[in-house]
Amino acid sequence: MRKSRIAGIAKTMAVALSLVSVVAITGCKEKKEASSKPVLKVGMECAYAPFNWTQDSDKTPDGTAAVPIYSEKYYAYGYDVAVAKMLADHLGMDLEIHKSEWSSIGISMDVGDYDCIIAGMGKTAERELAYSFTTPYYYRDNCIVVKADGPYAGVKGLSDMAGKGVRLTTQLGTGWIPLLDQIDGAVKSGNYETTSECFMAISNDVADVAIVDLPTAQSALMTNKGLKIIQLDKADTFVGDGPMVNVCIATRKNDTALRDKLQKAMDELGWNDKAKMDALMEKAITQQPAAN
Repeated sequence: MRKSRIAGIAKTMAVALSLVSVVAITGCKEKKEASSKPVLKVGMECAYAPFNWTQDSDKTPDGTAAVPIYSEKYYAYGYDVAVAKMLADHLGMDLEIHKSEWSSIGISMDVGDYDCIIAGMGKTAERELAYSFTTPYYYRDNCIVVKADGPYAGVKGLSDMAGKGVRLTTQLGTGWIPLLDQIDGAVKSGNYETTSECFMAISNDVADVAIVDLPTAQSALMTNKGLKIIQLDKADTFVGDGPMVNVCIATRKNDTALRDKLQKAMDELGWNDKAKMDALMEKAITQQPAAN
C-alpha cells in the first residue's frame, strides 16, 4: 500500500513537471515570437508636454495605451508617442521609447542608443548639417508666455517690449534661442533644460517672457492659470522663426534608409494633412496628467 502510494505520488509529480516544462517551452516560444518583429527605437525627452511626457499609468484618461519607457518603470505618451506608434504599427514594427535629456538627444542617437528622434524637434539649417529629416509631422506656431497679471500682459508685438529691460528665457538647445536677440534692450535671464522650468521662472518672477511654441504654452496653461499666452502681431513679430514651425523626424545623417522608410509610411498614411495633425494635438493636450 505504501509502495503504491509512493508510486502514485511519483507519477503525479512527473506529470506536473512535464506540464511545467511544456508551459516553460511554450512561454519561451511565445516570448520569442512576440519579440521577432523589428524594433523602431525612438528618442524623446518624455518631459515636453503635449509633445511627450512621462506618466505612472499604462493608460491615458480616455483609455489609450501609453508606451513603456525603455529600462524604466514609467510610461510615455503625447503627440510624439502617438505618431511614433502609428508609424511603427504601419511598418509592422515594435515601438521602443528611449528617454533622453534634450541637451544630449542628438549625441545619444549618434552613438546608437536609438535610431531616430521624434521629439518636437524643429528642422533648422544648422541641424540639417548633422541629421537627416523627414517632411513635417506637425506644423506649430511660436508665441510668448507672460504672467497674466504682469506688466507685459498687454503687449501686442516686439516693439511694445523694446527698451524696457525685459527678462527673457527659453529652452536650451532650441531654435528659439536666436529669437531672444530680437527684442531690443532685453536681458537674457538664463535658459532652462525644460519648458516647464521656463514657465516656473515666469511664475516666480525670475523672468518676464518665455519664448516657446503654442501647443506647449497651451499645455502649461491647463495647470497654471497665472500665465498668459500672447501671439504677436504678424507685422511686429520675430524674424526668421519659420524653421521652428516645421517639426520633423530626425535620423542620423547617413541613415537615409530609415529616413526614407519613415517618410514613405507618413506619405502612405496621409500624414501631411494639417487638420489631422491639429486633431491629434488637441487630443494629446486633453490627455496629459496634471503633473505635466
